[in-house]
Amino acid sequence: MKRINEYKKLFGIDNQIDLKVLKKSYRDLVKEWHPDKFQNGDTLQEEAEIQSRKIIDGYHFLVSMAPEIKEKNRPAYLETTSNSPIADYQHKGLLLEITFTDGSTYEYFGVTKQVFQKMMHAGNLNRFAKRNIYSKYIYRKTKRKLEEA
Repeated sequence: MKRINEYKKLFGIDNQIDLKVLKKSYRDLVKEWHPDKFQNGDTLQEEAEIQSRKIIDGYHFLVSMAPEIKEKNRPAYLETTSNSPIADYQHKGLLLEITFTDGSTYEYFGVTKQVFQKMMHAGNLNRFAKRNIYSKYIYRKTKRKLEEA
């Protein structure tokens, strides 16, 4: 949640993510902080490189969580969470990362240690996640499955 709020603040977004507003803000920030805008040896050039990386990362992160994108990807998400068992999972802070057997990986934000411990001790990991994780937490897809050659 901290990361979400940090990126929203960077782009000046208060509530719901609007792709048009996000895109305009992204373009404005990139123009302001593009490293090529600064001369070699300029003290702001190094800061501009850091800021531009942060802007790009933040943009891609927020786009993946935009309601339009989530709605577009919802059928694939439901397919994965309904038919693919959990292959691996990691919990760090309030972030739960779940990798499914189809190769998809999703991050769930705000998952407490207590919920994670209940999940670990559940008799059926997939059933617990379906009932207590998938529909109750903010999520985003982080990795796509590997395409077969």
